[in-house]
Amino acid sequence: MAKQVNIHAAKTHFSKLCEEAEAGAEIVIARSGKPILKLVRVEEEPTPALKEDFGFAKGMITGYSDEEFDALDEVIWAGWYEDDIDFEGFETKK
Repeated sequence: MAKQVNIHAAKTHFSKLCEEAEAGAEIVIARSGKPILKLVRVEEEPTPALKEDFGFAKGMITGYSDEEFDALDEVIWAGWYEDDIDFEGFETKK
């Protein structure tokens, strides 16, 4: 059975309720006796931030040589300075 506390008590004893939830208890937070939230332990690790997962796509993009990437880079940078970009000679790789 879940332990039910009102919002004021949850605010006052939040640290203790978190410890109970970490130990496996299910805490229900209520407003005027009506349950509105559950405080439970997270069972899995959260997804790491992008900063920690930098390089996750390494090796996923294939079919382009370094020269093709460099040439495309020049076209993209040219777009910062020109309104018209000439994509002639570039094909979509599938």
